[in-house]
Amino acid sequence: MRIAVIDLGTNTFHLLIAEVSGQNFEVLYKTNVPVKLGEGRINDNIIIPEAFERGINCLKNFKETILKFRVEKIRATATSAVRSAGNGKDFVHIVKEQTGIEIEILSGDEEAALIYEGVKLSGAVEDLALIMDIGGGSVEFILCNTEKLIWKKSYNIGAARLMQRFFKSDPISDGDKNNILAHIQEELTDLFSVCAPYQPKTLIGSAGAFETFAELVSSAKKSVINLDTLQSYHFDFDEYITLSVKLINSTHQQRSEMPGIIPLRVDLIVIAALITNYVLGRLQINQLKLSTYDLKMGMLSQNLFEG
Repeated sequence: MRIAVIDLGTNTFHLLIAEVSGQNFEVLYKTNVPVKLGEGRINDNIIIPEAFERGINCLKNFKETILKFRVEKIRATATSAVRSAGNGKDFVHIVKEQTGIEIEILSGDEEAALIYEGVKLSGAVEDLALIMDIGGGSVEFILCNTEKLIWKKSYNIGAARLMQRFFKSDPISDGDKNNILAHIQEELTDLFSVCAPYQPKTLIGSAGAFETFAELVSSAKKSVINLDTLQSYHFDFDEYITLSVKLINSTHQQRSEMPGIIPLRVDLIVIAALITNYVLGRLQINQLKLSTYDLKMGMLSQNLFEG
């Protein structure tokens, strides 16, 4: 059976088409488009008209591709930007009207559970670990081991939200940094309480910003990684820390010239580095991994194992 999975993220819309046979699958097509649905007024819980239109046009293009591949089943999910927007349901309605694609708006808990399934499928979870997925609108944390999901929560501290609210300087000023960190600290109180008795030693970053970190670290070493074929990647911790400090201290222009950063992430990556470093430091974690499998693969995983 051919399945299309669509993930409508706050910054990026993803389309994955796979041929599924029993519990095996082959990815036939994969793309992502920087729609920036959360642009401008995500903290006012509004999808602005320009972003609304970009989203509709992107999904019309996705539908054309889906038809070309003769897909039998489509699953489309929307996360933080649509979930929190006052006009999110209008967006879902118009998409159905104009493309026939039915969008399921995920709760934060449902999103976290699907991220866990995707990351687990990658093989990155080898022991007790904390998974982190940094989206544009929200950040999901999942405490888990190879057997089960222990605890999960979605927080409205996504990179686009924090950037629009706090990131006003170039390079980012100490004042802006401190405001971001104070906000993260306040929001994540229960995360640290939950982790205290477990003491996870590994943080697994789910796709997105962590793929950018991996590409930048590899580029600095003059080695090449292929994220299309890679399921997981183990960072050298010191190399990651060196890179993250460089990103945080660099200007917009300097980051835009770094090979491995797509234009969408030039500023968002600073927020991602700040959140990641804060969590690593607070939980005293010194092992960092990337899972290239994320929410999309979690949705696919449900179809592999549902029968």
